[in-house]
Amino acid sequence: MKDTLRHAGKRKQLVEVLIQKEIKDTSVLAAIAKIPRHLFMDSGFEDHAYQDKAFPIGADQTISQPYTVAFQSELLQISKEDRILEIGTGSGYQTAVLCELGAKVYSIERQKALFKKTKLFLSKLGYRPKHLSFGDGYKGLKEHAPYDSILVTAGAPFVPKPLLSQLKINGRLVIPVGEKVQVMTLFVRKSETEFEKHEFGEFRFVPLLEDKN
Repeated sequence: MKDTLRHAGKRKQLVEVLIQKEIKDTSVLAAIAKIPRHLFMDSGFEDHAYQDKAFPIGADQTISQPYTVAFQSELLQISKEDRILEIGTGSGYQTAVLCELGAKVYSIERQKALFKKTKLFLSKLGYRPKHLSFGDGYKGLKEHAPYDSILVTAGAPFVPKPLLSQLKINGRLVIPVGEKVQVMTLFVRKSETEFEKHEFGEFRFVPLLEDKN
């Protein structure tokens, strides 16, 4: 598959949809307008790539709805050179958005086949996160902490304590919390022990898998 002017036109239409849904961060909108989402999906889904919907990508995972990607990215309030930990690399689409925003991205994926495929694919597209790893997102990535922000791209039944501990002071954790339906939740670290919590309505995500070994 290639990226054509027709695809660029569809991305422009998608950005208009996101603006209507009150996404305001111009940097996030510019990233969505630039990244060829259809390349992150199987060719059979190409015609659906710029609809505001989630789609399966294999290994019982999905590529998130563009609105969800934009909404989570906006909540992070990313500045260039921010160190961001992403829990759930998935297709790499959200990873690419974070890279476009100028972040230094550290990302963890639990599904080995998906991890290998996405690592190669991101490199082919020219996106080079600081670190991609195969592992348990519940544990975070302590060796590269602390982070300016942490983004969780799967539904967590609870907030993993290691993620809170790996945030800088004033760092932001965006995480969908819940079982069947998740509440988008933002934690802002105010001190070593104090976190401010904000909730932003219901979303649906695939579950965040824990390493049982």
